[in-house]
Amino acid sequence: MKKNEPVESRDRLEHILQAITAIEAFTTGKSEEIFIKDALLNNAVLFQFSVIGEAINHVDREILEKFDYPWYRVRSFRNLIAHEYFNVKMQAVWNIIEKDLAGLKSTIEIILFQEFKTKSK
Repeated sequence: MKKNEPVESRDRLEHILQAITAIEAFTTGKSEEIFIKDALLNNAVLFQFSVIGEAINHVDREILEKFDYPWYRVRSFRNLIAHEYFNVKMQAVWNIIEKDLAGLKSTIEIILFQEFKTKSK
């Protein structure tokens, strides 16, 4: 483990929270129909999901392994957006926002608190 890895992991986890907050801000008050039709909104949200997926790749795996969460799904979604963007279905993205994002946010907040004694802002 490099000397600065814990700091980098903390920073990356905070980047994930920032990206989640952005997605929440972008989609609050929007319906699934509006989300699906709005290309600008789609692109903004997909970029934030890419940030999340890239950031999770830089968090120390030993930290992540302590927490029961399907991290492979976060990484896989980033790879889909980056490499198979033409296969991304906006309805599926909306479902992730509605059903999975809050759980990821909660898990990241727990990790930050338990591993770094950092509370979310």
